[in-house]
Amino acid sequence: MKIKREDLETLDRADPLARFRAEFDLPKGVVYLDGNSLGAPPRRTRERMRRVVDDEWGGGLIGSWTGDTAWMELPRRVGDKIARLVGAAPGEVIACDSTTVNLYKALSMALAVDPKRRVLLSDRGNFPTDLYVARGLVEQLGGLHEVMLVDPGEEGIEEALARRGGEVAVVFLTHVNFTTARMYDMARVTAAAHQAGAVVVWDLSHSAGVVPIDLHGCDVDLAVGCGYKYLNGGPGAPAYLYVARRLQHLGQPISGWMGHARPFDFSGSYEPAASVSRYMSGTPAVLSLAALESSIDLALEAPMDEIRRKSVALCDAFIALVDAHCADAGLELVSPRDGRARGSHVSYRHPRSAQAMQSLLAGGVIGDCRPPDLLRFGFAPLYLRYADVGEAVGRLAQACRVPVRAE
Repeated sequence: MKIKREDLETLDRADPLARFRAEFDLPKGVVYLDGNSLGAPPRRTRERMRRVVDDEWGGGLIGSWTGDTAWMELPRRVGDKIARLVGAAPGEVIACDSTTVNLYKALSMALAVDPKRRVLLSDRGNFPTDLYVARGLVEQLGGLHEVMLVDPGEEGIEEALARRGGEVAVVFLTHVNFTTARMYDMARVTAAAHQAGAVVVWDLSHSAGVVPIDLHGCDVDLAVGCGYKYLNGGPGAPAYLYVARRLQHLGQPISGWMGHARPFDFSGSYEPAASVSRYMSGTPAVLSLAALESSIDLALEAPMDEIRRKSVALCDAFIALVDAHCADAGLELVSPRDGRARGSHVSYRHPRSAQAMQSLLAGGVIGDCRPPDLLRFGFAPLYLRYADVGEAVGRLAQACRVPVRAE
């Protein structure tokens, strides 16, 4: 596919999502290709935070936990909005804690479904924290369980399930790989796991907000995700936990007061809430939840099919331009060329990746590196233009040809 600058300008003029760029605060002269790590701030978030601090906190004080502001309802309200982005029903998603904490809850719950099963199955390319949590949980449980890792891909998971399916308690995977952007077939893997009698936990951190997700349609059991990447909730934004309604009888390992059926009774005994609220633990982070809610409201204004279409097109354009202008620059594509199998970022190997990225940053193109040699570029359709892709590739071609610095 050959692309010219005028083609990019034509695509920008015809872009049905073009109006959303004005909804974000972006520094002048910067091409931001790191929204897969931290999304850009929506302009409306600033006003929302002012209202929360000045009016709700400053004016309402402790009364804002209830009444019209209803801070107590934020985790459920924001969770229901996230549910619309991931194909879940109201009352199946709660916004709280971090992805790490929620994954710990989810894996603990999954192991409780059939205590005779003691294998936690994942792939070697899974996000390191997810593997840390699983191994830590195994250690906490006395080392009686096993974390089994296979090569990434549906075939590796299915082969492992065919060999040891009767032992596998849970299959836990990241929907879109954080390095390669390779995307699992969620329906296929979930069906294979269920066929073997295992529970499935998906990490949606690198897909929610840019990839159509249908948790209900895929019959997913549990899922987690963060709020600060493509959901643009801000640094350290609250995460979320999805629990299919059919599994909401399961207890969770962190029995905090906010998961109580009547938290303000301050009872001496614990009685879990009879809803997704039981998966909360501590007091809601009101400021962060308010910021996340404003960004989710913005995301819900954009049709997901248009977001996905533009995401694929931006990545395809980037790859085509790199092919055309960086053929001798030492770049090796590690992401799928087929957009149907790819999330919304593109990764390349380069022998001097750190040096190349420093050159890009100095020139106003913000991406990131993953050791030892990976360059990673994320494409957030709500605020990126096709022209940004052309500018980024032009600077990348120069950055990858910078001579090696003398030691």
